[in-house]
Order: sequence, then structure tokens, then C-alpha cells
Amino acid sequence: MAQPKKILIVGGTGMIGGYAALHLHSRGYAVTLAGRHPVKDIPVLKDLPFIKIDYVSGEYTPEVFSSFDSIVFSAGADVRHVPQNSSADDYYLQASEAIVKFARSARDAGVARFVHIGSFYPHIAPQLVDTVPYVRSRKLAADGITSLVTTQFHACSLDAPFVVGVVPGMKVPMFVAYTQFAEGKLGIPSSAPTGNTNFVPVESLAIAITAALEQSESVSGRAILIGGENLTFSEYFALFFSAVGNHTAIPASDQEHPLMPDSSLWAGRSIEAYEPDASDEALLGHYRRESIRDTVQRIVKEYRSL
Repeated sequence: MAQPKKILIVGGTGMIGGYAALHLHSRGYAVTLAGRHPVKDIPVLKDLPFIKIDYVSGEYTPEVFSSFDSIVFSAGADVRHVPQNSSADDYYLQASEAIVKFARSARDAGVARFVHIGSFYPHIAPQLVDTVPYVRSRKLAADGITSLVTTQFHACSLDAPFVVGVVPGMKVPMFVAYTQFAEGKLGIPSSAPTGNTNFVPVESLAIAITAALEQSESVSGRAILIGGENLTFSEYFALFFSAVGNHTAIPASDQEHPLMPDSSLWAGRSIEAYEPDASDEALLGHYRRESIRDTVQRIVKEYRSL
């Protein structure tokens, strides 16, 4: 199979897809963004071509795939996308079916590679697949996509933990809030919830995405657990405080935290720390080159004193 040349980034107007688009563009690939709404007021992305696609509602035709040999899909559904007066659980499952249908349509239209950005939850908390619709939806999407592989269609799912990052000019409310929290602007006491999770820099994920496209045969048919750094929430929040010049320790509290609510932690506040498989990390471009500390510093530089 020839190397990728023309890549469609579904979810390319979001932070993960947008950063991946910039990374791939910098490597000489022809990149097109796709999403429900075009890019606005983000100078680094506005010159990239855009196609309107709403995969959940089926707003696309097979002809849209004709210009591309590869797709990166970073538009998985979460609570931000649930329509008003709709069941979140039903929407997550509907979206997972729509993702697989979209991938099948791409395959049948002649697209050669499909890299899906999935979730680490089915790997680190497999017991939740049967009881939590969100986690089940992410597994169904990953399994559905990887089941579509043929010798002419290489597909994989890169199943990531919490992704930390910034695209210059793009406001991500979560990271704006973390920055303002560290600056003392939100009136929230300096604390963090008890517990821990795994965090991966968006820069590292972009390296893994690129390798999955360039080495597509080697990862085809697999759902691969991505890993970054194991941090407590106190350690994570402390990075934001340090980046604004406040080098204090952040105490852990049993109270639910407004910036890290329990509803966003599908496996609970604490997970078992893990390291990604070393051979997978090597196969995916030795992607663990970036540190969360450096990424947080870039985030704070972007959003400080907004």
C-alpha cells in the first residue's frame, strides 16, 4: 500500500484533531478538516480546507471520501455533544453505531487507512463495558472499526487517556478554567479531588497518529492503549499553579471538585497506574517524548489573563 498523501481529519476543528492536522500538515501531508461547524477565529487552522460533516445525523455522501486516501477520526461523542432533551446514554450508543457506519462507508469508497481516536476506559476498566453506556459505546466503536479491516483497508483505534494540549488561538473552556483557577480568578479554594489518572500530551498523541498512518499495516485491526504520565489530580493541578508562578502544593480533598466533577470520571477518581506496552510505543513513533509539564506551560501561556 502506498504511503498516505491526502488526509481527512474528522473532528479537525477540535483540539485533538486540530493539533493532529497541524502536525500532519507540517510533515507535508495534504490535510482537510471536517466537522459540524467551520473553523472561526483560529488563524493557524483557517487556511486548511474544510468539509461540513455530521456523521451522527448522516450528513455526508460517499462522494466526500473520493479525494482522500486516509482518515483520522477524532470526533467521538461525549457530554458536550448531547442534544438538549436527549438521553446521553442513548446518544453515546447511537454515535458509536454512526462511527462504524462512517468507517464502513469510507472503506467501501476506497479509503485505505482509518485511525480512530478512542478511549482508554474499556482497557483500564473493562468491567464498566456492561454497565456504563458511555464506556460500552467507546468499545463498540473501536471494535466495530477494527472489524472492518481488509488487505486494502487498514484501520486501528488509538485509545487515549485524558488528552492535554492547546491549539494556538483555540479556546478550550476546560483549560481556560484550569488556568484561571491557578491564577485565583475563580474563587475556588486551592485543592484537587483525591485520586489519579493517566494524562497524555496532545503532541504525543499526534506523533502516534502519524505513525499509525505511516505504519498502517503494522497496527491494522488493533485497539491500542495509549499512555502518558500517571499523576494524581493534586500533581496535575499543581502544574497549572506552577506555570503561573505559584509553586505551592495542592491539597487533595474528598469533596467533589467543580473543575474535575465525578461525573467526568467514568472509572471513579482512582485508577490503577499503567504503562503502555513498550513495543506499541515504539511502533507508534516512540510517542512519549513530550511531558505534561511542558504542555501545561504552553496552555497557560495561551490562556493566562484572558
